[in-house]
Amino acid sequence: MRKGRLERKTAETDILVEVNLDGTGTYDVSTGIGFLDHMVEQFSRHSLIDVTLKVDGDLQVDQHHTTEDSAIALGQALAQALGDKAGIGRYGEAHSPMDETLARVVLDISGRPFLVWKARFTQEKLGEWDTELIEHWFHSVAQAAGLTLHCQVLYGSNNHHICEALYKGFARAMRQAVELDARKGGAVPSTKGQLGG
Repeated sequence: MRKGRLERKTAETDILVEVNLDGTGTYDVSTGIGFLDHMVEQFSRHSLIDVTLKVDGDLQVDQHHTTEDSAIALGQALAQALGDKAGIGRYGEAHSPMDETLARVVLDISGRPFLVWKARFTQEKLGEWDTELIEHWFHSVAQAAGLTLHCQVLYGSNNHHICEALYKGFARAMRQAVELDARKGGAVPSTKGQLGG
């Protein structure tokens, strides 16, 4: 079973996360930040990765710790579920349209974390979530999960649509990358025989 479970407790956040790579896209998400909840739910639904994410964070300070730590925990749980990555597709890519917006997300479950970010927002908040934290969420999940991750908004004007297209694109690319390919016979998809080193 390709599942991951992590409890992460610091002075700033208390987090429980569970993932199932072979799920149906069911979710139970509560971070205390409504728009972030909505985006993680979109990730789960469109990747078909089951996600439970419960966060009790120091939102009385600001949203930074909750955003960053929840992404780290989610990324670590994904890495745990992937194990040695034997038999996975490894690469994923998606074009994600949402009304006037088109986003492109391309990734490699390489074990070599890197984020290329080509997106911007023209308002400071979506709901109560600070839009400057969206890039930081993607950076944190890429670092923790070991993803080479390229996120680009090709065009778009509505900030909600831009954000949602990025998360849905990430979800669809992850679905493609984590799926098992029977033709690989359980081999790690690298001529080195391992990923991440």
